[in-house]
Amino acid sequence: MDELESQDVAHETPAKDVFIAPSIHEPVILTGASYTYHTELPQLIANDPSTPCVLGVDEAGRGPVLGPMVYGLFYLPLDKHHALLASTHHFDDSKVLTPAVRSSLVKKLSTENTDLHQACGWATRVISARDISAGMLKPTGAYNLNAQAMDATIDMIKEVVAKGVNVQEIYIDTIGSPKVYQQKLERIFPTTAITVAKKADSLYPCVSAASVCAKVTRDAALEVCYRAYASDGGTDNELTAEGWGSGYPSDARCTSWLKNNMDPVFGWGPECRFSWGTAKDLLDGKGAGARVDWPDVDNDEQAMRVTDFYVAAEDDKPGEHFNELANWFGRPAIEAVSNR
Repeated sequence: MDELESQDVAHETPAKDVFIAPSIHEPVILTGASYTYHTELPQLIANDPSTPCVLGVDEAGRGPVLGPMVYGLFYLPLDKHHALLASTHHFDDSKVLTPAVRSSLVKKLSTENTDLHQACGWATRVISARDISAGMLKPTGAYNLNAQAMDATIDMIKEVVAKGVNVQEIYIDTIGSPKVYQQKLERIFPTTAITVAKKADSLYPCVSAASVCAKVTRDAALEVCYRAYASDGGTDNELTAEGWGSGYPSDARCTSWLKNNMDPVFGWGPECRFSWGTAKDLLDGKGAGARVDWPDVDNDEQAMRVTDFYVAAEDDKPGEHFNELANWFGRPAIEAVSNR
């Protein structure tokens, strides 16, 4: 999966005082479930639903072994697109903004009576590490990361349109081939002008804003997961006490945390993507974990049945039909009396 250059690690690492955005649902995150968050319609759009709007989508956390992948969606009136986002508030690709700047922008978005709060709406789809791995590790019909990402994008756009937002233009940072992805979206949203491009987060302000919302949400989700470990005493060595860093395999703090906090049977919690090579290699390492051999359920002759686990009593007569469950709770009273 994605590797980070050393100079990028600092930008991908959550800030020590990361802003816990309203898109964070802590109890849900700790269960390992995925979920979607939407803001209320901004005042300018709610007052006039016919207002033409522009919408952007981008993600954060596609490559890490730890934490969710978060898709962000951002929309606002078309006539405020560049003036409000680029000129006034200087939104840019989240990867070139410091964690402090990203948090500050989302705070403004979440604060009532600010120009951003009144004009802009946003949403996030938190795709948990558990669900990413479950999809990718399916024995048949694997649900790969691109398919999960596209489905999240399409679902969020449909949800915003269902709220009555008059979306006229959509800009999306590509997954794979921009042309193929754009054609797919145009079939689903035929009346909307759609642009899918590489590096869209640095070209279109609404995509930049979506990337910021996604990144701040992912950073906060990582913080929530790490605090759960820290409160349980699970981070008891000097290096991992500093946290697990950015969550990327190329981050030494991340790999050290994985090595030092691996359960020999279960590995890690729902914050880990077991489908990633980093996690697989650690689990398969010599003496690292307990090996489990599962029966081949596709082979009927070799498959085990529940009744194979029941053993006949020693005093059962040979040739007599044995009902494995008949005496599970004792023999019936009538039968017991008649046999005296």
